[in-house]
Amino acid sequence: MSKINLSTFNDLKESTGADFIGELVDAFLDDAPTLIAQMRSALAKKDVEGFRRAAHSMKSNAATFGAMELSALAKELETLARENNLEVGNRVDIIEAEFQTVKQELEGLK
Repeated sequence: MSKINLSTFNDLKESTGADFIGELVDAFLDDAPTLIAQMRSALAKKDVEGFRRAAHSMKSNAATFGAMELSALAKELETLARENNLEVGNRVDIIEAEFQTVKQELEGLK
């Protein structure tokens, strides 16, 4: 099953132009590992706000490309951080695994 909502992705491609979508995808694929690293670092430092910001960015960026499951996972983490709760268990690992799947699919679409 596709990890990318193709309707959302195609709307983005149409609004930005087919030439530009590859650059946008590349920027997201470069940025996401940094956001995951920021989440891990913030967790280690018990930096609730830093964790929330990284999760929020991941949520928004993933939704832009139609990676709805990745976006939902990040939203869950953002909500926990908003509640001052960093008891996230292995959810950052789950986000990282989901991102790897999304990455493969996006690379095939660009």
